[in-house]
Amino acid sequence: MGFICGFSIATGAAARLVSGYDSYGNICGQKNAKVERIPNSGIDHTHRKYVFFLDPCNVDLVKRKIKSIALCVAACPSHELKTMHEVQKFAEKNGSALCTYNLKPSEYVTHSKASVFCPKLPVPESAPIPFFHRCAPVNISCYAKFAEALITFVNDNSVLHRLISGVMTSKEIILGLCLLSLVLSMILMVIIRYISRVLVWILTILIILGSLGGTGVLWWLYAKQRKSPKETIIPEQLQIAEDNLRALLIYAISATVFTVILFLIMLVMRKRVALTIALFHVAGKVFIHLPLLVFQPFWTFLALLLFWMYWIMTLLFLGTLGSAIPNGEFVEFEVSGPLQYMWWYHVVGLIWISEFILACQQMTVAGAVVTYYFTRDKRNLPYTPILGSVNRLIRYHLGTVAKGSFIITLVKIPRMILMYIHNQLKGKENACARCMLKSCICCLWCLEKCLNYLNQNAYTATAINSTNFCTSAKDAFVILVENALRVATINTVGDFMLFLGKILIVCCTALAGIMLLNYQQDYTVWVLPLVIVCLFAFLVAHCFLSIYEMVVDVLFLCFAIDTKYNDGSPGREFYMDKVLMEFVENSRKSMKEAGKGGAADSRELKPMASGASSA
Repeated sequence: MGFICGFSIATGAAARLVSGYDSYGNICGQKNAKVERIPNSGIDHTHRKYVFFLDPCNVDLVKRKIKSIALCVAACPSHELKTMHEVQKFAEKNGSALCTYNLKPSEYVTHSKASVFCPKLPVPESAPIPFFHRCAPVNISCYAKFAEALITFVNDNSVLHRLISGVMTSKEIILGLCLLSLVLSMILMVIIRYISRVLVWILTILIILGSLGGTGVLWWLYAKQRKSPKETIIPEQLQIAEDNLRALLIYAISATVFTVILFLIMLVMRKRVALTIALFHVAGKVFIHLPLLVFQPFWTFLALLLFWMYWIMTLLFLGTLGSAIPNGEFVEFEVSGPLQYMWWYHVVGLIWISEFILACQQMTVAGAVVTYYFTRDKRNLPYTPILGSVNRLIRYHLGTVAKGSFIITLVKIPRMILMYIHNQLKGKENACARCMLKSCICCLWCLEKCLNYLNQNAYTATAINSTNFCTSAKDAFVILVENALRVATINTVGDFMLFLGKILIVCCTALAGIMLLNYQQDYTVWVLPLVIVCLFAFLVAHCFLSIYEMVVDVLFLCFAIDTKYNDGSPGREFYMDKVLMEFVENSRKSMKEAGKGGAADSRELKPMASGASSA
């Protein structure tokens, strides 16, 4: 990937991307070499630093480019030019000719082909894009029709206009609600740290009350708006009111179905909810001793953001790469030979390195929690267990992380290819082909999830035993299989409670959004603003609570090692917290009372076979 970036910059793509170039192959802001058979090439554009399009709103969606002649100009039009006389006056006053190079400003009004060689009237007010020297219209309304074309599921353009208007009108509310979801996630993490013993019951009660309250509020709002007199509504807002009423009915029905399903799940799992209290308690202690774990999603997101910025910039370089090829009187840049497939490798790098960064976060968390668990006196913990884990990752385990992320990439790429094929053939394939494609996509998705879980436990095994990836993955797989029932109990109940925490944050954010949007009925339906807010709230909650989920999984493997090589006798004292042992004993009793015990359930937890001494 470094070679691809360096090659694209060295071959001139960077200059064409940053400075811009006209339709004749001339780079703006510098002297240019002559291109054979192109009459307007080789022009000195030292004083013409900006790219101007004769028709900036004529966008080709298929080829993703502006279908217009591009020129290098000295200045972008600072105000709207409605007639050719104004275009001529602008050229004479600013020295910036907006028509093709072979047309003099004095000929703008008299020339017979001025409509072809000059910009489309009216010329919109433009401003140069920072760092990229392109004249872009200040009023972007001319691009609205292309946004409508991209949204294929909307048949009525008026609906799309109302949706976009709703988002723009409520942008302050959306920003505030996104900030609220971030604050709620931080508060939930603080609650997990300090009141973990009662967290499960508080969370359960809040979820029940929240689902009932949210459903009741939705039905109340629906009934209130349905009874409101329509005679007082002006005709222009009648359609908006009907859309709001219909949306409220859909929300209320969906909330009712969700509440019923949630109650059924809680009824089935009511006996096992108490089993998670001990595990949450131990994980809460980890966050008390290692508070910086809460901020791991921020560093990971920052690393991903920087890498994605680099990846997009390199992709833009690749888009302008190639040698000048005459196309009539204009020039196009095309890459020939094997180099034209470089962007494929660049896409693979996007997936692999993104997975690599996420895996580094998992290894860092695993190393810090392992250090905490296997330190008998928690008051003598290293000053910075997280930095120590990062140090070990960089010095010893980068290969392990690279191999694990590459395995995920090998599974993810075929699934993405199949998804692309499925989308391209939508409506054209027969039922059998559609079923086979969906089955393959589903199987690859399940395999990817299983490998993600196995990789995470392999990183924990590496942090404990300092073994390579394959050995760690094998050891982690063995212990997970031998303790499948306990793993299922811990992960099912624990993950379900964390999922309820995510739902709680989303519900609170959505409820606040409904209450705020209900008092602004002078604009469109609530669908898009609420969807944006709920998606952001779920992503934020997922980022924070996924760290807690990692801690729980790491603690389980540490516990398995502890029970194998220690029995509580003098000299072989347990490292584990007593509450964690009580959790396992309660789990065994619960399974036996439910009729699921037996010989297999009475076995001790079996740890990994190797690396005992290093633990």
